[in-house]
Amino acid sequence: MESQQLNLDVIANNLANVNTTGFKRSKIEFQDLLYDTTRSAGAEQSNGNQLPTGLQIGHGSRAVATSKVFTEGELTQTGQPLDMAIQGDGFFQVTMADGTLAFTRDGAFKTSSSGQITTSDGLSVQSGFQPIPVGTTGITLSPDGTVSLSSSSGTTNFQLQLVRFANPAGLQSVGRNLYIETPASGTPETGTPNQAGFGSLQQNYLEMSNVKVVEEMVNMIVAQRAYEVNSKAVQASDEMMQQSNNLRK
Repeated sequence: MESQQLNLDVIANNLANVNTTGFKRSKIEFQDLLYDTTRSAGAEQSNGNQLPTGLQIGHGSRAVATSKVFTEGELTQTGQPLDMAIQGDGFFQVTMADGTLAFTRDGAFKTSSSGQITTSDGLSVQSGFQPIPVGTTGITLSPDGTVSLSSSSGTTNFQLQLVRFANPAGLQSVGRNLYIETPASGTPETGTPNQAGFGSLQQNYLEMSNVKVVEEMVNMIVAQRAYEVNSKAVQASDEMMQQSNNLRK
């Protein structure tokens, strides 16, 4: 019952973030607990026969992991020149307030008063971004990460970079659409978009959550029914013990 409650918590978090830009759904994984072995399979009997099967009673299940599913979400057009979606493998690199690095798939970028590219929380975006100078009249992004800034004085170009990990499921979620590196994720690898397996960039688009509402609703019904059946099993066991105690009266 506790395992199914955790399952419902994960499903509820997925549904709560169905409209979160760049959100990746979580899935929970379970393991069975230890078994009481009354008879071991293959044990020798007194008459020399060997038991073909054993007798074991399990003690339920436990949650052992919640991993992120990094399938791509749908792209939605916004018309904003600083909105960028990654099609394929890769993350944008962000500097946290304490100076540490974090990584995100949320490309809803803004500009600060100094022209620096930031996230919606004001965190500085690295990944090759340069400040947007005053007087810029146009921003153009190509799929390979080449950014062209147009102004009355001419055109300035700079190159964006993406970061990827050997095991993105090992990244630690810290909220605000950010992930941080862990020993399980491996070290970040930097590369040019649309080359060597890195994803391409799409300007004026955002990657939405990869949560599918219908799928999560079905999972919720299954978890709810499993919880209900487990509670019925506890109730039935209690009633059977009560009847056993009544036999002595």
